[in-house]
Amino acid sequence: MTEQVALSISSTRTLDVAGIALHADLSGALFWEEQRLLVVSDLHLEKGSSFATRGVLLPPYDTLATLSRLAAVISRHNPRTVIALGDSFHDRTAHERLSSDDRDAVAALQTGRDWIWISGNHDPMLPRDLGGTIADEVAIGPITFRHEPTGVRGEIAGHLHPKARVSARGRSMERRCFASDGMRAVMPAFGAYAGGLSIRDAAFARIFPSNGFVAHLLGDRRVHAIAASRCC
Repeated sequence: MTEQVALSISSTRTLDVAGIALHADLSGALFWEEQRLLVVSDLHLEKGSSFATRGVLLPPYDTLATLSRLAAVISRHNPRTVIALGDSFHDRTAHERLSSDDRDAVAALQTGRDWIWISGNHDPMLPRDLGGTIADEVAIGPITFRHEPTGVRGEIAGHLHPKARVSARGRSMERRCFASDGMRAVMPAFGAYAGGLSIRDAAFARIFPSNGFVAHLLGDRRVHAIAASRCC
């Protein structure tokens, strides 16, 4: 990173949306401390097994890896409420392929806290046998949580899997990122096998009417805030 590229390199990792200060975790989760609310998006559980049914063989450990990372971030923040912001399951029958150990892991994560599954385009009919409650969207104060972004003020959404590429000292780096202009935000995909869409794609121009938004890249040890206009 160079001074010309980086706006800030923050160990506190604060991200503001509609006047609300949120903590952008290196895992790709958001934590609203005042509400003790943790938000993750696009877990895409059982993506590996979904690909296997089509003859594309991937190591079948993505669900375990994703749930392990989620357990770590829950342990770190001890939230009262968790919102899974859509596409928690890679397809409509993914929950049926969860192993008994993975089901137990989900139940353990839910113990002692409220859990909200937001429906996504991959999982519009969420299972009702995995605990928690199901919703299309949730509004808390000035913030609305939904899966697909519309660009309205106060919105936190997922779906687009933002990633950004930056170049410095003759090298380039591409990472998942939060995309935000202070009024709205799009979260990175949390799932181990989830891909990404460049913030230079036209889909982001429809969400952020100007190019004044910021990519909060998930680095190795810190979240790096970089102007979208400076990303490749």
